[in-house]
Amino acid sequence: MSDARVVDALGTHCPVPVQLLARALRRVTPGATVRVLADDPMVAVDLPAWCHSHDHELVAFGQSNGVWTAIVRHRPPLRA
Repeated sequence: MSDARVVDALGTHCPVPVQLLARALRRVTPGATVRVLADDPMVAVDLPAWCHSHDHELVAFGQSNGVWTAIVRHRPPLRA
């Protein structure tokens, strides 16, 4: 999978990784993916919850050697 954008949030703490993701998603078209790198353990809770509450798709999420990697697909806002 080729990511249009990578958010390097290494060395930052909550809520910065999610804020950086939100900013990146505003800059990509619906359907595009953003890859997030973070080493704050709170991202394991915050990022999935934020994706769910903002209706973005968490395509992949995992941790290796202390670094969390997430792939998030931008979904357009739902219309009422």
